[in-house]
Amino acid sequence: MHAADGFVAIRDIAPKADTHLLVLPERHVASFREISEFPADEAKRMLDFVAETAKVAGLDDYRLVVNVGEGAGQTVFHLHWHVLGRDAHAQEPHTADTAVSEL
Repeated sequence: MHAADGFVAIRDIAPKADTHLLVLPERHVASFREISEFPADEAKRMLDFVAETAKVAGLDDYRLVVNVGEGAGQTVFHLHWHVLGRDAHAQEPHTADTAVSEL
């Protein structure tokens, strides 16, 4: 869907929103707990890439979710960001409680 040096964005195979993307660093890091393994410039590039991915997907308003640990619902142990957005023509708004419980 979108790629840049060291990062990739793909569509989630089980979407929980009209637009549900996953942003992953190519470098393996098990979870957000290990974010300090990224040098500061690479961490900034990752956040810039997350924002750019949302823009490329046509999202003005969106949510970012990172599940950290099994107890929080993390099932894939490679750091990734969920970018969730709604179709501008959708009728029912998602609530944060609903969306997070579905991830």
